[in-house]
Formats: sequence, C-alpha cells, structure tokens
Amino acid sequence: MTRRVALLVFDGVTLLDVSGPMEVLHQAGAYEAQLVSPAGGAVTASNGVVLGATAPPEAVGPLDTLVIAGADHLAAAGPDEELLTAAGRLTAQARRTASVCSGAFVLAALGLLDGRRATTHWRHARTLALRHPRVRVEPDALHIADGPFHTSAGISAGIDLTLALVEHDLGAEAARAVARELVVFMQRPGGQSQFSTALATPPARSDLLRTLTDAVLADPAADHGLPAMAAAAAVSTRHLGRLFQAELGTTPARWVERVRLDRAQQLLLDGHGVTATARLSGLGSDETLRRAFARHLGTTPSEFRERFGSAQGAPVSGR
Repeated sequence: MTRRVALLVFDGVTLLDVSGPMEVLHQAGAYEAQLVSPAGGAVTASNGVVLGATAPPEAVGPLDTLVIAGADHLAAAGPDEELLTAAGRLTAQARRTASVCSGAFVLAALGLLDGRRATTHWRHARTLALRHPRVRVEPDALHIADGPFHTSAGISAGIDLTLALVEHDLGAEAARAVARELVVFMQRPGGQSQFSTALATPPARSDLLRTLTDAVLADPAADHGLPAMAAAAAVSTRHLGRLFQAELGTTPARWVERVRLDRAQQLLLDGHGVTATARLSGLGSDETLRRAFARHLGTTPSEFRERFGSAQGAPVSGR
C-alpha cells in the first residue's frame, strides 16, 4: 500500500526541513510524497533554492501524513493567515500530522497542540511556550508523538522524526535500511537530548562561577553538593544559589544533575552498564539514574542503552 504524504512549504522555508523528510520517504519506497504550498506554484526557500510546481491545498485529497516544515519567521512573527488556512485544511484531511522545527508554531496557532506535549528547535522553545501556554513544550526532546500529532526539534531532527514514522508504518528493519542508505544514525530515540548542558548553558560571567562550573564539567562524579561548592568558592550557600540563578537561570543542584545526566548518556553509549553509569556519572544509584532519565528524557537508561549503545558498536558491560 502506498501512503500519500504532503509536505507543506512556503516562501522562506528551511530547505533541510523539506528535503530531509522527503529523502527518507523516497528511500522507504512506500510513500507518495508531494509538495504543497498555500497558493501552489513555486516557492523560494530561505537559502534561495526554488521549489517549483507545488500543489495548492484544494488539489490534495485524503492524506496519510501531513508534514509542516519550519522557518525562522514562524517563530519570530508567527504564521500568516494564508499558511494557517492551508495547514488547517490539510490537517483535516490527514490521518496524522507532523511538524519539523518551527513548524510546530503552525500547529500551535491552530490550537491543535493545546494540552499536548510538543517540541521545537531549542532556540524557539521558550517563545513557543510563552506564546502558546496551553502547549506542554519539552525543549530537550528530538521528537515527540502525542496522539495524531508529531513534532520535532530543529532542522536535521526532521530526519529522525521521519525515520520514526517509517519505523511505525513499516517496521524497524525498513527504517534501519533507510538509515543505512542515507548514512545517518537511525537509533536516536525521541528521548535523546537536543544538546548537552555544557553547550546549552550560557557561560558564567563571573570568574568564581566559571571556575566552579568548569570543575563540575571536568569531574561530574565528585562532591558537588551545595555546601561543597560554596566552601570551594568561599561564599555562603545562599549567595551561591543567587549566583546560579542570576547567571545560569537555574539552581546549583539542577545544573549539576543535568551535567551528570549528560555524562551518564555518554557512559551508556560507551558500553557501561546502568550501575556503573550511575556511579561514574555521580548520580549514585540505579534509582536516581532512572528518575533523572525519566524526568529529563522521557525514557529509561536501559532503553536508551539498547537503542543507542549497540549502534555504536561498543560492548555493553555490567548491568
């Protein structure tokens, strides 16, 4: 059975949001994909590439899947009425709808994500949450499925999302075959972080806090409790807490936990078992590790290791 897929594009669209999912669908061989735009005809991507001969929404019949691509202006100014009208019409004709990157702003503006979990590019996540407070924005996920709506993080995450759709439709082996052909990593689950704490956190402005955060990043398993860090910095625990809030926008405990979670992910990918990972990352116990993975990534350490570690070719040791 051939599944009909429409990719909604428009002037200023990010080209990889379109070409990445389209190539996955093409390689899978069980999809008939077409480009659709609000008025039909040619549209120009943000990098100047012209996408010609797009269909207007009224020329599109029932769909298995609608994919809404993204663009920076959707987050900056919001989608225009013409795009919203086209998206609303196409969504009503589709069994499921997916968005890539800031394409989530289209679904949110239509009210389709109200009360649902969703993600977008980490740079736009705060804007999405503020503009659409009824959407449960999860800025750290690569892709999320909630009912018939699938949302993904920035740009290349559209490939991960589309591989997940192929896996759901055709099975894991079909998705792996596509990933091998495209030479991409098929096994990035939706729970994988978009970015590491070290990259996502702005650098500390003060020398004092920069020294402390560098020490945590260098050795997450060391004692980085609030009293120990305050003593190392020769300040009170209250003052240290204020510094973290002022410069990093979080508490010392939460920041340290995210650093340890980053290290735990890498340890699992390197082949360490759950117990060893908990100890070496500084999270301590299996249960603490499991809670951290569930809270921040929506998965378990074992599932993360099984879906990731084997693709790395590393032997899995320990529990």
